[in-house]
Amino acid sequence: MIRAHVLICGGTGCTSSGSASIQKAFAENIEAFGLSDEVKLVQTGCFGLCELGPVVIVYPDGTFYSRVTVDDVKEIVEEHLLKGRKVERLVYDETGDNAPEVEGNVALSDTVFYKSQNRVVLRNCGVINPESIDEYIAMDGYAALGKVLTEMTPEQVIQVVKDSGLRGRGGGGFPTGLKWSLAAPNKADQKYVVCNADEGDPGAFMDRSVLEGDPHCLVEAMIIAGYAIGATKGYVYVRAEYPIAVQRLQKAIDDAREYGLLGKDIFGSGFDFDLFIRLGAGAFVCGEETALMTSIEGNRGEPRPRPPYPAVKGLFGKPTVENNVETFANIPQIILKGADWFASMGTEKSKGTKVFALGGKIAHTGLVEIPMGTTLRHIIDEIGGGIPNGKKFKAAQTGGPSGGCIPAHLIDTPVDYDNLTAIGCMMGSGGLIVMDEDNCMVDMAKFFLEFTVDESCGKCTPCRVGTKRLLEILDKITSGKGTLEDIDRLEELCYYIKQNSLCGLGQTAPNPVLSTLNFFRDEYIAHVVDKKCPAGVCKDLLKFVIDKDKCIGCGLCAKNCPANAITKTDYIAPGHKLASYTIDTDKCVKCGVCIDNCKFKAISKI
Repeated sequence: MIRAHVLICGGTGCTSSGSASIQKAFAENIEAFGLSDEVKLVQTGCFGLCELGPVVIVYPDGTFYSRVTVDDVKEIVEEHLLKGRKVERLVYDETGDNAPEVEGNVALSDTVFYKSQNRVVLRNCGVINPESIDEYIAMDGYAALGKVLTEMTPEQVIQVVKDSGLRGRGGGGFPTGLKWSLAAPNKADQKYVVCNADEGDPGAFMDRSVLEGDPHCLVEAMIIAGYAIGATKGYVYVRAEYPIAVQRLQKAIDDAREYGLLGKDIFGSGFDFDLFIRLGAGAFVCGEETALMTSIEGNRGEPRPRPPYPAVKGLFGKPTVENNVETFANIPQIILKGADWFASMGTEKSKGTKVFALGGKIAHTGLVEIPMGTTLRHIIDEIGGGIPNGKKFKAAQTGGPSGGCIPAHLIDTPVDYDNLTAIGCMMGSGGLIVMDEDNCMVDMAKFFLEFTVDESCGKCTPCRVGTKRLLEILDKITSGKGTLEDIDRLEELCYYIKQNSLCGLGQTAPNPVLSTLNFFRDEYIAHVVDKKCPAGVCKDLLKFVIDKDKCIGCGLCAKNCPANAITKTDYIAPGHKLASYTIDTDKCVKCGVCIDNCKFKAISKI
């Protein structure tokens, strides 16, 4: 009889930290200690606390072990699983300002990181084995499909999705039920359901985690969508850089076919639906729905003019519904629990929850799912654990290269579609990059522009040429050669590109520049007028200097300087025995190695 379950994270984050080796070590030690009939080993998807991986959870007590190594496994098996004693040194110890009322060792579900979350999309991630269809079924999997095919008409399904208020989680926020209703009445010999699992935003890994941790929920949702609009075939467009997600999704599709949940006459209803995977080559523009469909068709991924919209003329010229992974992942629960249940979460115009990938200058990097309308302050200070190293919060970039930054004075902004739009930002797919006082906002805008310049498909001139001109101006400003007229020209060009680009990539590419100009124009002016980078990031505007009175003459800076730019002087500071050093600014490459090696804080950048 099984008396304990050992859950090991098998998401990409923990896999890269060696969780596969840890799982193998657990299997070997469980067998060696004669516990094979008592302890079940389960590989799960992402738990969310990526920074603490590899993560191991032992049930039924819910003990949360973090940063486990292969060398720790034998001790956990012998002490915890055999003798019933927790290995205290490995148990996650949540203490500090944001700790729960009872400080010390806590279960995963009791951590501050988890307590504020409402996991709908991520409900099975970190809970079940994503490669087991039986475990998914045990968690009410495919019950929504059964209900739809045996109790509901296609029109009723669409109405439930409409009433729920679900909006597309891919960034645009278009009402999902409305999109389905536009495709349903169109007559055609073939209709399609397409899932955008391309997820090209830097720092975003929400959809990947769902595919790795709960692939069957996507399969089930796409079948339901097919029934609702009258489609019999679906495609999941997923980037080839997601090998674990692709492998688990393919297994889920194969198992669903074997169980009769895909293919002909599903549940004896007379409804046919089949599902296929198409791999993307990593082009960011293929996140745009028409470019994605063009790529599936075997052509170069370039957007098409709209109208006609995909609901009328989409994949292979047929009526098509396209949503992203997170949008689809909500569908089974909406069908099972009802539109009112889903609409009870979130805000008036932004219902439900939203998954965010927290990254950047934040204590708890990882994956979170919170009700729409949760403030940015709560996400960063409570769930995210605040800014590390005593630094001050400066801004958060939402929506990646297509989004904008939220400055510190707007940290109490509720995070939903309308509130973010009102301050010149956007939800985007869910990447949330946190920045502190050491980040330069001009450099940040330049970083995202470099990305969109590389990812532009080149089909339309405003995006192909305009984004390059934007980047040239930003390069000029960050190198200390900019003028005030350049700032005005930068802003004017941003609006031109937004208004004239063919697709969403070009239309949103200027957003990081516009939002930083709006909230941090003083930094642009400092780069241009004072020829200084306030954050000390832009190398062309920096100068490294040694305070001769603080320098004790140890020479560590000179020994480690890769450019041989540091030499000894004749000056000996009062109280010191050795001569100080100086930096030749003409030779200095501004790598910062000298600062890293100086133990006396005698080197600074100005």
